[in-house]
Formats: sequence, C-alpha cells, structure tokens
Amino acid sequence: MSRPGPAPDAPLAVALGDPAGIGPEIIVDAYASGSALGHPFFVVGGPQVLRAAAEARGIDVTIVPIGEPGEAMFAFSAGLPVLAGLDAPYTPGAPTIEGAKLALASLQWATKFTLGGVASALVTAPIAKAQLAAIGFDYPGQTEFLADACAKPYRDAVMMLAGPSLRTVPLTVHVALAEVPTLLSAELIVHKARVVSAALTRDFGIAKPRLAVAGLNPHAGEGGQFGDEEERMIAPAIRELTAAGLDVVGPIPGDALFTPRRRQTYDAALCMYHDQALIPLKALEVDDGVNVTLGLPIVRTSPDHGTAFDIAGNRLADPGAMAAALRMAAQCAGLRAANADG
Repeated sequence: MSRPGPAPDAPLAVALGDPAGIGPEIIVDAYASGSALGHPFFVVGGPQVLRAAAEARGIDVTIVPIGEPGEAMFAFSAGLPVLAGLDAPYTPGAPTIEGAKLALASLQWATKFTLGGVASALVTAPIAKAQLAAIGFDYPGQTEFLADACAKPYRDAVMMLAGPSLRTVPLTVHVALAEVPTLLSAELIVHKARVVSAALTRDFGIAKPRLAVAGLNPHAGEGGQFGDEEERMIAPAIRELTAAGLDVVGPIPGDALFTPRRRQTYDAALCMYHDQALIPLKALEVDDGVNVTLGLPIVRTSPDHGTAFDIAGNRLADPGAMAAALRMAAQCAGLRAANADG
C-alpha cells in the first residue's frame, strides 16, 4: 500500500487496542481531560466499548458515531468521534476472542486510513499479542505489522521510546538476551542510526541530531576485558557514521549513559537490547512515555505501556501516555508535512 502524502489537516486515527485492556478508558479520559485536544482524532470502532469504559471510569463523554474519517473534524467538538460498524462487549480484565477480532480490525482499518491520507497519523492503543495470535495474527507486535503494511523491511521500522527528557532506541527488541550478541553487527548499527537521524530531522525538527551509542558489556567492555563487541562492531559502526557526517558518540557504558548531565548531550540514545532502552525511559517517563515507529511512510505513535489487564476498569490507569502519544502524533505529522513542502 502507498500513501499520497502527509495530511496534517486530517484527523488522527486511533486503533482501539484490546478492548479488555486499559486502552478504551485512557482514550476516553484523554479526550475528556482536554490534555490531547490540540488536534482532532477519531477512534476506529468500539462505540459500545468506549461508552461502557467511560461509564466504568465515571467520565461523562459523548460518543459520536461517524461513518467515515472526514466527519471527525466536525464531530470532534461535540464529542469523541468513533467509527461505527466495529464493536464487541466490554469485558475489562477478561480478554476474549471477540475483543481480539475487534482489536485487529481496528488496527487494520486505522492503518489503511493513514496510508490513504484520510488520517494524518496513526495512534495505537495496547494490544494483547497472545490473544491476537489465537486469531491468526502472525507478527511479534504492531510495529512489524505496520512495516508489512507499508511494504517496508522489518528492520526499517525502528522503535523509539520518547519522553520529555529522553529518547531511546533498542537495536534489538523482542529476543532473548542470550541472542543479542549474535544479532548485533556494525551494519545493523549503521543502518538503524541512519534511520533514527533522518527521522529526528523529518519528524522532530532537529536539524543535526546528536546520537549516543551504548556499549553492550559492563564498562563498554573495558578494552576487551568483559567482551569484544564494542571493539569488534560498535566502535567501527560509530567511525563509519561520523565519517559520513553524522554526530555520533560512543560506545558509552550503559550505567553512565542516562545520568542527568549525559542526557543533555544527545537527542537519542541507541541501545543494544530491549531493557537497556526501556528501563531508563520507563523509570523517568512512566506516565509520559511514547513509542514512536521511525522509518515508515506514515507517523505512528503508541503509549509506552501494555494492556494492563490487572487494573482495567478499576479507574487506576493513567491516561498521560495516551495523551502524550496523541500530541506527539499530531506534532510529528505537522513537521513531516512542513518538511515535505520545504
């Protein structure tokens, strides 16, 4: 599928996520609180789910059913626009096959709308991978699904976690820690660093992005005493990137990379594995963290948390990350369109 180009004046499309998780309640809360009202958005499916979630949350929100995305621009001031025709029972904390089917249909249609240019960006609420796998969803997560939908190789869809004070990129994601050294290479580091640098300019307005690259081993290997990955692949990748004109430093020991002073010296940190990137982001930005997919022809953001079935429907979920994801999606779409026009 191809996309005619950025549509910054179009509404954001929100994929509902698993309706048994906290997605529905944080969507309605983000709308009701006004914390994400800078740009109109609509939810793809689930009017019954969203009404029930609002009631369970104790939120007075008008759900406005719409027949097509364009109606959201006019409906948004009257209530939360929701595309009619896709729905399921609301069963917070108790995922169902019906709910998984709704989550998948919502994701598929929201992606189609964004690729087609009738939505300016895509925001995805959390899914339950096990539930989707039960109905034939053959992807590790939504990022890989989106790469496929955009006809991009998986490695071009780069996950970045972003908050007010930190951006991190895991170079390997959902793999066992023991596999990480076998998956890393200088070529992988160079490729993903280029994707990140280009995206920071295009979607975040940073003219010359500064990247910091983490080491894999304690003390970044300490000259080969604790592993040779730094000397064998990380340092050569950094030399290649700097020779090409990118502002890249490292390898920096993981225990030094996220200190307050160090965080002021880079725009994004490239990390070797999942937890190296996500632990500092979640420790610092737990209620404002956004998962941004870089390297795609569309803008996609998501709250940096999961379905949280254990607290769904109990009025405990914080809507901050969903509101932040909505705001960031609108900002990135606007910057991307401005850069394309320039």
